Amino acid sequence: MTILRWVAAVVLFLQLPVPLFWFVVHPGIAYWRKHQKAAYAVGLAAWPVVGIGLVVFRHDLFLTQYPAACRIVTGGALIVFELWLFRRASHDLGTARFVGKTELSGGGEVVSSGIYGRMRNPRYFGSFLSIVGAGLLAGTACLWIVAAIWTAMMRVAIGFEEREMRNRFGKVYIEYCRRVARFF
Repeated sequence: MTILRWVAAVVLFLQLPVPLFWFVVHPGIAYWRKHQKAAYAVGLAAWPVVGIGLVVFRHDLFLTQYPAACRIVTGGALIVFELWLFRRASHDLGTARFVGKTELSGGGEVVSSGIYGRMRNPRYFGSFLSIVGAGLLAGTACLWIVAAIWTAMMRVAIGFEEREMRNRFGKVYIEYCRRVARFF
């Protein structure tokens, strides 16, 4: 059972900070483009905050009893599927674009091939699936509340990102949005 809590904690540690970074960066993108190193420093600061939160609230976030087998299988499958989406998105975008370098520089182009030809936000969708998977593996009511708050923040971050993409790419991005669904 301890391994399930660790898997859930690692998933949460890796996923929870991501929309926090973009939640801060996208609304002030003009500022952060002039201060790219500071943007990454702000983004990296989210991980220790989340890590400390996971340690401090571990008894509230993680179950102490063994979850049902169907929860283990489903949660594990969602996490594995997220890893596949992560790999596909990383491959399709390339490392620099995947970590936001082109967004912070204001360059790049709309990627509409590979997984991005099927959904506009595979990383966010995969993150959502892995957080649901972590919740199934070791989640309490408190963890589901955190997941719901994270999902709301993710939706706002996606809105910021899409606005920035429309401003940067104009008609090309608008046409891409007409052809490709946000998630599936």
